[in-house]
Amino acid sequence: MMLISVILLNYNKPNLTLACMSSLKTNFSKELLENSMEIIIVDNASSDNSVEILKKEIKIKNYLSVHLISSDKNNGFGKGCNIAAETAKGKYLLFLNNDTIVKDKGILDMAKFLDKNKLVSILGGQLKNPDGSRQTSVGSFYTLGKAILLLLGFQRFGVLDRSPNNITKVDWVKGGLFMIRSEAFNRLGGFDEKIFMYTEDMELCYRAKKMGFQIYFYPDIEVVHKEHGSTNRTFAIVNIYKNLLYFYKKHRTYLEYFVLKLILVTKALVLIFLGALIGSNYLKSTYKQALQNIE
Repeated sequence: MMLISVILLNYNKPNLTLACMSSLKTNFSKELLENSMEIIIVDNASSDNSVEILKKEIKIKNYLSVHLISSDKNNGFGKGCNIAAETAKGKYLLFLNNDTIVKDKGILDMAKFLDKNKLVSILGGQLKNPDGSRQTSVGSFYTLGKAILLLLGFQRFGVLDRSPNNITKVDWVKGGLFMIRSEAFNRLGGFDEKIFMYTEDMELCYRAKKMGFQIYFYPDIEVVHKEHGSTNRTFAIVNIYKNLLYFYKKHRTYLEYFVLKLILVTKALVLIFLGALIGSNYLKSTYKQALQNIE
């Protein structure tokens, strides 16, 4: 049986995807040759020549167990991953950002951990910055109080997100390095396709917890991640605004949803005013877009 299906999404960043693929081949040539691991790439309707570049590289470098799916529209992260999962043969699915470089065989150790711990369904791995420092790779569910702390910028102080030193049971793990049992993913119905990008990992873990699935974090792995390598900060802020509200509308009370919406609108208006005051087109443009996405 296929052990691991590694799933990558590409959108106008073929060089990032190729570098990630190359790092996987370097570390897992034996597993790819033996067909115990596969790599599935979904191109989200790139507007450049990504598909041609990827096809050519796969052929020239003779990549084994690599499958490229070309979508006719940009479906976002969640649906793109769901499309790949439909064809995946692995016992475990590994959703891996295409702006990562795998440095060791820790992915296999994650699979072994799941083999030994049958009650654990989702396992996140430690992401690192190019300088070797650790990125925050797990989070706490965004109750109203924690959502407020997030919007006030307390995330940078480790109040909400963290990186435990040991294997630890957690609320949710980040989608950049996210392993899940195929059976559990299917039972959950995959990622919520109404979330284009950002918070889809947290939302899936929230539903998983409600169904009794256990979620753990695995720190003993070397994967370098270039944050926002495939998106930009404005795009991230706009989508986090939109998706936080969607999460609250779906999972929390109406009162919590209303309070969060009020806070989001207030923050956006304050930052638009501040942007006008100090001449920051970035602040004005970003938070005007964020306001437009608030329903």
